[in-house]
Amino acid sequence: MHNIGFDVAHLLAGSMLCLSFVLLYQDRMTAVLNVFALQAIALSLSVAWQAYIQEAPHLLITAVIAVVMKGFVIPAALHRIVRRLGIHREIEKVIAAGPVMLIGLGLVALSILLVLPVGQSVSLLAREDLAFALAVILLGLLMMITRYNAVTQIVGFMSLENGLVLAATGAKGMPLVVEISVAFSVLIAFIVFGIFVFRIRERFDTVDVGALDQFRGERRDQT
Repeated sequence: MHNIGFDVAHLLAGSMLCLSFVLLYQDRMTAVLNVFALQAIALSLSVAWQAYIQEAPHLLITAVIAVVMKGFVIPAALHRIVRRLGIHREIEKVIAAGPVMLIGLGLVALSILLVLPVGQSVSLLAREDLAFALAVILLGLLMMITRYNAVTQIVGFMSLENGLVLAATGAKGMPLVVEISVAFSVLIAFIVFGIFVFRIRERFDTVDVGALDQFRGERRDQT
């Protein structure tokens, strides 16, 4: 049973990491939102499994929050924003998909190198889950950096937060209040991002960050 617990935990955490790479590779808005929903479902399954092997029923609340909010509610809301604003289906990238994937592999290697020596005092399962979580966090940050579109940057931010939740639930004894506060902080951030995107669209008729940088440069030249 101990080995099965390890294998399932690694399978679920590894699936989140693989979905992070799929997010980096996607160049269509609908696919990005759908893959993020799948990652949130994988997160909820991972948290539920941690609740079982740690004998921590309170983690099931975190799993339910993850699957309901980030697996269904937030992706549906983002789909609605995309349709309402008429955002282009194709996503412009700062860097091409190939180099981004190579950078992502480098970040995964960096996560392993950083976590494994530091986590010698914790259990093997927690240490390896922490390596997965850090890799998901860094890939979410990479997605935010390598996308022009504000909506995909929101998805990158929430993918980053998925990694934080994975890291938190992998550590035994994590208070429920911390997990709930993280979930609600993400919800608040999503609301703020949504308002921000609408205001950008109303003011500049685009959510392309590159176009906004160009506009800022033109304003600077005029002054």
